[in-house]
Amino acid sequence: MPVYRQKILFIINHKSGNTQLYDLEKTINIHAQQNGYDCCLYVLSENPTNGIIKSIEYFAPEIVVAVGGDGTVNMVASVIKFTGIKLMIIPYGSANGMAKELNIPTNINDCLALLNPPKRALKNLDLLLINGKNVIHLADVGLNARIVYRFQMGKTRGMLSYAKHLLSEILLLGYKKFTITINDSTIKTVKAVSLTFANATKYGTGAVINPDGMLDDGLFEICVVKPFPKINVFNLALQMFRNRLKYSQYFEVIQCHKAVIRCKNKTTLQYDGEVLGKIKEIKIAIQKHALQVIIPLVPINPRFVH
Repeated sequence: MPVYRQKILFIINHKSGNTQLYDLEKTINIHAQQNGYDCCLYVLSENPTNGIIKSIEYFAPEIVVAVGGDGTVNMVASVIKFTGIKLMIIPYGSANGMAKELNIPTNINDCLALLNPPKRALKNLDLLLINGKNVIHLADVGLNARIVYRFQMGKTRGMLSYAKHLLSEILLLGYKKFTITINDSTIKTVKAVSLTFANATKYGTGAVINPDGMLDDGLFEICVVKPFPKINVFNLALQMFRNRLKYSQYFEVIQCHKAVIRCKNKTTLQYDGEVLGKIKEIKIAIQKHALQVIIPLVPINPRFVH
């Protein structure tokens, strides 16, 4: 009787922000040979979503590994949601917010070790559906969305580049008025420097924007940063990095499973590091337990132990 071998598809994005020079393909192939599983490698090119779909149809994997940043992870998640195919992440981007959220190791060999069943656990994840787009991590309008836009238009990557664009946006700090319909009933009007639509708790920088959020509860949070004096910006940033933002007078959280957000003037919307464009209306719904993701067997963060 032939020995059973796992089939694992690796989706690799060499255009992500990581500048490490190791040979990904060689490392993965050696690991597959040493650990007795069948692997297929697909390097993203033009029409990446179609390429992922065709690779899955051809190879029929049990696990798809996203090797890239949050945009790559989201692209893969959008294809395999509700299919029963498991997702694993090898962080290879600039911020790697979702990998940090799930306490995924940063070293590729430590990540590959999670393919060994005794060393891994499975976690159910919700997905957001925002204006027809699947979002696994965070989306927002306002301050951070404009920073992401600047970041995408720039030629450099990394945290220093992000910090430079942040300082530029702080000088232009303003707010917009939004009308929010919550769960098809309650209507609320807010003035906000930014609105974050959060399935996760923190940005890739480690700044916590959604202190009490959970990835598998069938709910998401609209995190409102209200207008604040510019002199308070560094204090607010410190509160975010210390996970104390929920105690700020300039912060509010709205929890729901469905929402429609409207703004009189168009505003930039970004999701998982990708700019969708300028819009006036945002429709959001939760997709409960859309994915199963592989995480370390003993997570560092006790929030994942229910």
